Amino acid sequence: MAAVKVSSFSEIENAFMTYIQDIVYCTMITVDKKNRPRARVLLPIWETVDGKPVGWLAAYKTPVKVAHLANNAHTTYSYWNPRQNAVFIDSVSRWVDDPETKKYAWDLYAKGSPAGVGYNPRNFWHLGPADPKYHVLRIEPWRVQVLRGSDLSSRIWTDE
Repeated sequence: MAAVKVSSFSEIENAFMTYIQDIVYCTMITVDKKNRPRARVLLPIWETVDGKPVGWLAAYKTPVKVAHLANNAHTTYSYWNPRQNAVFIDSVSRWVDDPETKKYAWDLYAKGSPAGVGYNPRNFWHLGPADPKYHVLRIEPWRVQVLRGSDLSSRIWTDE
């Protein structure tokens, strides 16, 4: 079945949020300086701002993530479950350092975010949002694909 391009994120927003709530964890893909992909499993949280998806990822600033994102901020986040429902998010991910934004992301995690996915960030960063090991990536998607496994229907939103 061919993918259908939608003109507004609102046309796939419900499926996007529903699948993320169901699947929870995703695979984040970055690329190194030799353009080789690297995957890791993480738990971003999502909201819709001005009609577009925006993600937040609380993370440790590991040398690999830092080097990959410094070289190429383009990332892909992939959600999948055995029913073949999937969400693929092509985006740009950038570190944010200002305390207000880091606190904002912290609060989204703590309350379960708008998508109902989250955790207590104090389990990882005991000193709260000011913990020096707590870092945040802002994820700005430019393409989102939602795939329904029951009939393999696919809808794609792009911000282009």
